[in-house]
Amino acid sequence: MLNDQLLPNLYRTEYRKIVAVLARLFGFEHIQIAEDIAGDTFLLATETWAKKLPENPAAWLYTVAKNKAKDHLKHNAIFTQKVSPAIQLENAQSSELEIDLSEENINDSQLQMMFAICQPIIPAEAQIGLALRILCGFGIDEIAYAFLSNKETINKRLFRAKEKLRDEQVKIEFPNANEINKRLETVLLTLYLLFNEGYYSSSGNINLRRDLCLEAMRLNHLLVSNKATDLPAVNALFALMCFHASRFDARMDKDGEIVIYDEQDTSLWNDELISRGTNYLILASRGEQLSRYHIEATIAYWHTKKEDSAEKWENILQLYNKLLILEYSPMAALNRTYALAKADGKEKAIVEAEKLTQLKDSHLYHSLLGYLYTGIDKSMALQHLQRAFKLAKNKGERNRIKKNIEALD
Repeated sequence: MLNDQLLPNLYRTEYRKIVAVLARLFGFEHIQIAEDIAGDTFLLATETWAKKLPENPAAWLYTVAKNKAKDHLKHNAIFTQKVSPAIQLENAQSSELEIDLSEENINDSQLQMMFAICQPIIPAEAQIGLALRILCGFGIDEIAYAFLSNKETINKRLFRAKEKLRDEQVKIEFPNANEINKRLETVLLTLYLLFNEGYYSSSGNINLRRDLCLEAMRLNHLLVSNKATDLPAVNALFALMCFHASRFDARMDKDGEIVIYDEQDTSLWNDELISRGTNYLILASRGEQLSRYHIEATIAYWHTKKEDSAEKWENILQLYNKLLILEYSPMAALNRTYALAKADGKEKAIVEAEKLTQLKDSHLYHSLLGYLYTGIDKSMALQHLQRAFKLAKNKGERNRIKKNIEALD
């Protein structure tokens, strides 16, 4: 009997593998055909598995995908004239076309696809969207939900991105040693944004949030596991993800509301992930180049310290100072003011926070000022919390702010 979750789970794990291998074989200009073959494979599974489930469902999918790919090569004129000769040349030693769906080739194909997708010639949101679709196996509905958008918008965005990559003749290949560092920066930024899309998502969908973070970690681990990309910044980003993921269970309550750091149940923190993050942070210390990921990972490391000590917050404050010098961002400056409040008191933090006027339309900005003014100026605290309530994007955030407003009274 066909389990209701079997096909969706296999779609998430195997679709991306089939697409990556076939796209690497056919070239980026024919990526749509690779996606169509993978899609048709799962459609056939839906139709046939209801009658009889194969002994090895994943192997069945691979076999069908291989056969469909070979049929395309035999019967499609464009492939026969343009693509097939190059593929046949590579397979000249074999009497039959080989489509390699081994674990090693899948990993290599996904790594190459990662570098092909993460191109500064397309917008960051398009890079993330393509990564979700091609590298993570997310459906269009899920991607639309992650971006709080609709299917039509996402389809158009992905179509334009693919067209741009085709027009620029982007190749699905691993960059040479000289190119890796230049290209890796964009790859890491895409994975960083993908993880943040899950960790700081305003969708409120716990399962989707976790999936986004876990996929970013999986792709990052592919880079860590490859000798050419096992570099300090890659390890630092993976450490950052481990530290953040370790507090996942404590960040949201049963009603889907965010639990602020001070109120998190530390017994829910994942010690195994904290230990793993620490190990990768040590590995990241090789070399002399300091990236934003090194600093952010170290800040996240200190956040996993359960004791609320002066040393902890002073270290976090100094690290934020370094981060802002290396790469300024208003949100990092906002986070620094929280650390400043913990280290040196709320009065100093208020002075710094009120300088961040570019964040005046952010509910996070007004929530923080509401927290800072609590116990100092009730009227100002209420004013900022009410503004935060109006700007909040989802029900969980509004409920949390409403409780803070009620607590003032």
